[in-house]
Amino acid sequence: MLQNNEIYLRPVEPEDLDLLYEVENDPSVWWIGGQSGPYSKFMLRQFIADATGDIYTDKQIRFVAVLKQNNKPVGFVDLFDFSPTHRRAEVGILVLSDYRNNGYASKMLNLIEGFAAQHLMIHQLYAYTPVVNTPAVSLFRKGGFTEEHVLKDWVLLNNGFSDAFLFQKTVEILKK
Repeated sequence: MLQNNEIYLRPVEPEDLDLLYEVENDPSVWWIGGQSGPYSKFMLRQFIADATGDIYTDKQIRFVAVLKQNNKPVGFVDLFDFSPTHRRAEVGILVLSDYRNNGYASKMLNLIEGFAAQHLMIHQLYAYTPVVNTPAVSLFRKGGFTEEHVLKDWVLLNNGFSDAFLFQKTVEILKK
């Protein structure tokens, strides 16, 4: 369920601390997720230690996407703002810079969608994406997400406010 022929998704491990520290403290990607500043290693260590792996408890779950051929991490995929009542969650994907433009984001999205539908019984996935983030816009369009709304001046970027798309997809729960 959490793998295909090229990658697999696994929970974040303590050994991922340095990678997580590097990614979370890269100001060039803060605008994507709305982060306002850096995280300390202590804070990230606590995040890893406190994660139960239970989306019902944490309201989020994060996976590391790893290449099968060499066990190298290529990125992270998250489900967060989980609503068990409404069976929906927001999805976030980050591909490490050295691995971008290789189709890994699509593979990660497919895997997390399958996990969300089959294991968590999630009915809908959604994502807020600044319209200027063309790789993410393309990813969600190709992944079958629809643009439900354009949110005016939704995100503040370095050069001013940008509109954002609200992408949404109803996922199919397959009967066993």
